[in-house]
Parts: sequence; structure tokens; C-alpha cells
Amino acid sequence: VVLVYRLQAWLRKQRIPLLPLLCRRLTMLMAGVSIGDRVEIGPGLLINHGHVVIDGTTRIGPYCSIAPFVTIGLNTGGPDVSYDGPTIGRFVFIGTGAKILGPVTVGDNARIGANAVVLSDVPPNATAVGVPARVVEHEYPLGPARSSSADS
Repeated sequence: VVLVYRLQAWLRKQRIPLLPLLCRRLTMLMAGVSIGDRVEIGPGLLINHGHVVIDGTTRIGPYCSIAPFVTIGLNTGGPDVSYDGPTIGRFVFIGTGAKILGPVTVGDNARIGANAVVLSDVPPNATAVGVPARVVEHEYPLGPARSSSADS
């Protein structure tokens, strides 16, 4: 799916008519995945199964994993309509049925739980669950190594 998306993006950049649309329809038909024209995807994206929608001006960092039935994109409901999509960091896991909507940032190494609805930022190394999603776990990476007296 991601390979066909990359072909679609290249064809669009080359201004070749109709073929990008054909690629998008092919991924929708064969895998149940819809990736919009303005989506930017880093290397190593894994879409485990189909039924995934990614739209808007969404940016997905490298080596993310997306489970089935996930929606990532615009938040067009309610009084705070936004046409900006999410920014998803590196090595993020997005669980089955999760929704990430609007101009939010999901930090590097974050985990989004199954069926969570993310409407606000998720910090790096955090786990967010629930509707609306809230952070329930936050792992802080080890800081820089302390220098020993032998290093001085």
C-alpha cells in the first residue's frame, strides 16, 4: 500500500494526469486504505491491515505502525474547524480503531491505544487512551550519561 502511495505521490509531482487517481483507487479497492494527496509519509511506515484513512495535511514520521480501522486527518466537526492535519513523530504506534484529528502533534515513540480519540497533543514517549484521549503513562528516556571523575 505504501509503495503504491509513493508511486502516486511521484506521479502527482511529475504532473502526470489520471494515474495518481488510479493509484489511490487501487489502494482503496485492494487494501481498504485511503491516503490523501497532501499526506507526507516518512520511510518505514507499516499499515498492518486495511480500513485506514489518512487525509488532510498530515505528516507521519519514519517507522510508525498503524493498526486497522484507524482514521488520521482533519477535525471538521464542532466550532473549532481546522483544515490542518496531525503531525505524527517517529516510531509511533497507533492502535486499532484510533482517531487522530486536527492540528495535533503526537511525539516520538508515543503509543495511541485502541479506539482512542486524540484531539490534543501527545508528548513523546507517552501512552494515550480513551475518548477523548488522555495520557496515562509517560516514560522519560534516560538523560545524558554523567561524566565520571576519570573523564575530568
